[in-house]
Amino acid sequence: MAAPDGDPPRDAPEPGPPAGRHTELAGKRIADYRIDQEIGRGGMAVVYRARDLRLDRTVALKLLAPELARNDTFRRRFTHESRVAAAIDHPHIVPVFEAGEADGLLYIAMRYVPGQDLRTMLRREGPLPVATAGRIAAQTASALDAAHRHDLVHRDVKPGNVLIAEGTDSDHPEHVYLTDFGLTKKSLSLTGFTTVGQFVGTLDYVAPEQISGRPVDGRCDVYGLACVVYEMLGGAPPFQRDDDMALLWAHQFDPPPPLTARRPDLPAAVDEVLIRALAKVPDDRYGSCGAFVAALRAAASGAGRAPTRTVRVAASGSSGPVPPPAPPPWARPVFPGL
Repeated sequence: MAAPDGDPPRDAPEPGPPAGRHTELAGKRIADYRIDQEIGRGGMAVVYRARDLRLDRTVALKLLAPELARNDTFRRRFTHESRVAAAIDHPHIVPVFEAGEADGLLYIAMRYVPGQDLRTMLRREGPLPVATAGRIAAQTASALDAAHRHDLVHRDVKPGNVLIAEGTDSDHPEHVYLTDFGLTKKSLSLTGFTTVGQFVGTLDYVAPEQISGRPVDGRCDVYGLACVVYEMLGGAPPFQRDDDMALLWAHQFDPPPPLTARRPDLPAAVDEVLIRALAKVPDDRYGSCGAFVAALRAAASGAGRAPTRTVRVAASGSSGPVPPPAPPPWARPVFPGL
């Protein structure tokens, strides 16, 4: 299984990865779970395959850095958001079985998903066929929009949090699960729960408003999903810089490079869709992840261009307005693939 939060760390400054005691836990018991082996590691947590001793089933057990359990603000945020995430019943969101604290460790027990994550898939296969990227994007968008209907903003959409399991048949070869909702932010009522770390997010996929500390909503995840789609099709995220500060600057002020420079087989309309999804100002993006992916489908299929509109740039940017397409009026929020 590819584990949640398993990307190589390019995270924003946060408490460091769990140390010593986590790496020696194989065979140990945490609450009602016996740990088998480590399956993923990220900036704030380690994920293990474990055995639920009560129900005799395999689970993915995520253990957070011990220093986070000592922070009362984070513990409140963690407890509240884990409950909200567990309440979302959606076929493309990894079910959360339990969240709690044991022996000074915060943990989340989730469904164990056999397969790989999107990060592993991209490393092995490189840029994906348009149809494959479309299926993955559509299922991820469906999960994100479901979370947004519960006022839950993921804020860390990245390939390592997109799990790819075996699908049901040749028409549906992948089943996508979005994971790692336990460290997100409920956009409306938890604005006071943001003192741990500078922001939740990973630098290659982080929205400009996260960097600047402005309020976020579901359009933050539209931006993150657009970065992931860009990488699925182009082989790398839209912004690549040698220095983290330069990368943060690029997200806030630099226009995204055209995807067709890397994938000349794609119609130019795809660039316009991504320009809108990656707009610096949230109001200029698509209103939902499903609307973004539907517009991408139309553009990739060459189904014509919708009327354009002006997209604003950040105040300190020097470039002029860029005209991306509005979503077609018939765009559906979810579709089976490009």
